[in-house]
Amino acid sequence: MTGSRVVALGHYQPERVLTNDELATMVETNDEWIQSRVGIRERRIAAPDESVDEMAWRAADKAVANAGIDVTEIDYVVVATCTAIDRSPNIAARVAARLGLGNPAAIDVNTACSGFAYAMATADQAIRAGAASKALVIGVEKLSDWTDWTDRTTCVLIGDGAGAAVLVASEEPEIGPVVWGSVPEMSDAVRIEGREGPFQQEGLSVFRWATTQLPEIAQQVCAKAGLKPEELGGVVLHQANLRIIEPLAKRLGAVNAVVAKDVVESGNTSAASIPIALSKLVEKREIPSGAPVLLFGFGGGLSYAGQVIRCP
Repeated sequence: MTGSRVVALGHYQPERVLTNDELATMVETNDEWIQSRVGIRERRIAAPDESVDEMAWRAADKAVANAGIDVTEIDYVVVATCTAIDRSPNIAARVAARLGLGNPAAIDVNTACSGFAYAMATADQAIRAGAASKALVIGVEKLSDWTDWTDRTTCVLIGDGAGAAVLVASEEPEIGPVVWGSVPEMSDAVRIEGREGPFQQEGLSVFRWATTQLPEIAQQVCAKAGLKPEELGGVVLHQANLRIIEPLAKRLGAVNAVVAKDVVESGNTSAASIPIALSKLVEKREIPSGAPVLLFGFGGGLSYAGQVIRCP
């Protein structure tokens, strides 16, 4: 086998919807202020007893069902998260146990909001190297556990949820080469420090970096995949801020692409944002099967990663 492909996706979001109007009763803010600055209208918040591994399992179970494969065939599980409470066991091992897998390799990766793209790349490379044949890639976050609900600069942003993808070996590669890296001098721009956090970020610095640097890096991703931006059928960026997503897609030149804007109804779900948004687009058939889709995440570290995949 010379590569891998995504055969199915799945996502899970908690039942509770937290609107901007409800947030305005908790902290000094309002719907107009939030939508004008970040484009978010509402977000999902997990119940106190709803764990990170439970949300990951629910998304993964849906993805595996959509793939129509025997779960015992999955031999690699990689979970992207920065909000796991326990240090050990990792979330991947707990998901494997919940799903009843055989003896898969199971790892977590933590690059915060770029995590899903990193996890996708490690799974693709494991399959290319012959170390795995079927992989489960999950992005999951419960940012509400690490949020200061009195800080309007951060609490208006976050949401909880999980998204998952199933990858299989393929004679024709449908996941392009990853372009990844970091900006060490901005490593403290997004933080969850210590045992209790809270989530903090230098929002203006991240915004400036994303709007000025990301278009060129995203173009590199397309070039490595052998595509021009105008050939993209979809663009799924980390759902951090609608005011980043819209201008970035425009500057990239993806004039024919469906641009994911799930941030409006889900908020910023960090490592879960890309797979949730992609899963919704695929579920609604808004992107044709086989169309090239750019995935690109950026966040804590300051890390970034992106690749072009073929829509399942």
